[in-house]
Amino acid sequence: MTQQAAKPSLWKSYRFSLVLLASIVLGCAVGLIFGEKATILRPLGQIFLNLLFTVVVPLVFVTIASAVGNMLDMRRLGRILGWMLAVFLVTAAVAAVLILLAVKMFPPAQGVELALQASGNIETVSLGEAIVRALTVPDFSGLLSRSNMLPLIVFSVIFGFCVSTAGEAGNRVARLLGDLSVIMMKAVDLIMLYAPIGLGAYFATLIGEFGVGLLEAYGRALAVYIPVCILYFLTAFPVYAYIAGGMPAVRQFLRHIAPPAITSLATQSSIATLPVNLEAATQIGVPKDVRDIVLPIGATLHMEGSVLAAVLKIAFLFGIFGQDFGGLELYAACFLIAVMAGVVMSGVPGGGLIGEMLIVSLFNFPPEAFPIIATIGFLVDAPATCINVTGDTVAAMLVARRVEGKNWLKNARMARRETLESRTDQAGSAPS
Repeated sequence: MTQQAAKPSLWKSYRFSLVLLASIVLGCAVGLIFGEKATILRPLGQIFLNLLFTVVVPLVFVTIASAVGNMLDMRRLGRILGWMLAVFLVTAAVAAVLILLAVKMFPPAQGVELALQASGNIETVSLGEAIVRALTVPDFSGLLSRSNMLPLIVFSVIFGFCVSTAGEAGNRVARLLGDLSVIMMKAVDLIMLYAPIGLGAYFATLIGEFGVGLLEAYGRALAVYIPVCILYFLTAFPVYAYIAGGMPAVRQFLRHIAPPAITSLATQSSIATLPVNLEAATQIGVPKDVRDIVLPIGATLHMEGSVLAAVLKIAFLFGIFGQDFGGLELYAACFLIAVMAGVVMSGVPGGGLIGEMLIVSLFNFPPEAFPIIATIGFLVDAPATCINVTGDTVAAMLVARRVEGKNWLKNARMARRETLESRTDQAGSAPS
């Protein structure tokens, strides 16, 4: 019985993912059939997005503060953060190299002619100012906005560290944070019951409003970017999962990654997808403290899809303005700016505008360049977010491998099996 229970049926494993896919296909069909009339469904999709955005700020705070506050071994926290940063940098470098090779082989602006128009006053963002904005807010109330996720993460880590070092008072707060974390995940489970309706309505509205002509203007850039994203998803992520735990980890990754990947395509937000991604990492078997630290931080700092998009935008601008896109110094600058643009995007829809301003400013492009890459940013936002979110999941798996050892996944399976058996025994011994 135990062995049979440990191997759920194919339908049970993929049921929710298939329901989400079916709802999205149905939504797209409605959008194509009814056109702009399908936008009447917009409120149903917006309700789902708003519910996710509402829950995400308290979720990020309690999960990170709880993970740090309940961590008695500060050396373990240091190992998690150290390996997390190493994984973020290595995977971002791999993504940057891949897209650099792609844009050199297939220049995204070749044959493109655009009528440049002035975009009005554009705020110039210096590198130092971007760093300040990314890490801090001028007032505590700013932490309550999903537009300032990285400052919220910084505050949550500091708060959690203070809790872990405050003695008995800290222990009481740590227990409270742990309970709040469980409650917030229950809220996420409740919201996800509405996901098939919300996502179906969202895609119906998207297709109905923009139609298939949405991609025509920048078709060549998308023809470079989307295959690179698909290639990266199908090759790099399984390789990372294999490094993390062999073929069992690859199977677990493929089994549970669909809900966050699909949700990210609809919400176009790493932050909005965070609750779903935390649930997926739980199902995969990533330790609680690892996932509660890596995933929220990764939703802002680890954006491989945004790295791919940033290099594409830079190469596109160089082509549009007839400048040579070549040289190691330029490639290094592209990598650094791509990573920086990923940080200041902060995981929210439209947050890439700041990163695009940064690109225009640091490469000394005229203001007319801004609407060009803003349009590209809009078109590639969905696949970029999907890569960002999925990359966070495999990053958490890689960190778990380095922190827990090579048997981390096996130990997680054993712990889950013992928990299920314990619950079964308790249910069997309960009085009728």
